[in-house]
Amino acid sequence: MNSLTEKFKRELKAKAHHLNPVVTIGDKGLSKPVLKELNIALDAHELIKVRMHSEDRDERKSIMIEIAKSLDATPINQIGKVLIIFRKNEENSK
Repeated sequence: MNSLTEKFKRELKAKAHHLNPVVTIGDKGLSKPVLKELNIALDAHELIKVRMHSEDRDERKSIMIEIAKSLDATPINQIGKVLIIFRKNEENSK
């Protein structure tokens, strides 16, 4: 997981406010196909929202951490069942 400044995280939170979730994690949890879709979404958008159907707050937090570790991304925020995740895409910024 990358460390970002608090100022940059606040900017990302503000940008994410208007986004819609691009990936939904269902009852089966975090599977390889879901990780693949998350990877594709991060490559395309850098900043994404992910909706989870889990009622367990701790489970949502652990899945957010697992996503960040697996995809070399940074968790930005968790609001209820929506996760905000960021990963810098060097190819898009060139």
